[in-house]
Amino acid sequence: MSGYRKLDVWNEAHKLTLDIYRVTATFPNEEKFGLISQIRRASSSIPTNIAEGQGRSNNKEFANFVRIAKGSASEVEYLIYLCYELGYLNKIQFVNLNRQIERILGMLSNLISSLYKYTKS
Repeated sequence: MSGYRKLDVWNEAHKLTLDIYRVTATFPNEEKFGLISQIRRASSSIPTNIAEGQGRSNNKEFANFVRIAKGSASEVEYLIYLCYELGYLNKIQFVNLNRQIERILGMLSNLISSLYKYTKS
């Protein structure tokens, strides 16, 4: 098993990506190349950047990729809200996805702090 798959934050981000793919499968067809594509790319960017960063040679590079993942997570946070406001997500879906992304954002922040501490020591 690859090292990144052992990270709790990667597992949470992967689960979120799967959930995003599932809920967007029910979105209107007219959003296929717009909102569906954008939120899927942004959500999959989170675990992808964690995996790529973990494969780098040092903690400083890893932290940079985790920062990119955090930016993508912030993008997903907004897109979840937009989907809800447009009526594509019901209240339960919105609350569940929002809870997931908030947790992931916190985990990413903690990982960045941790990586920078090890970089300085």
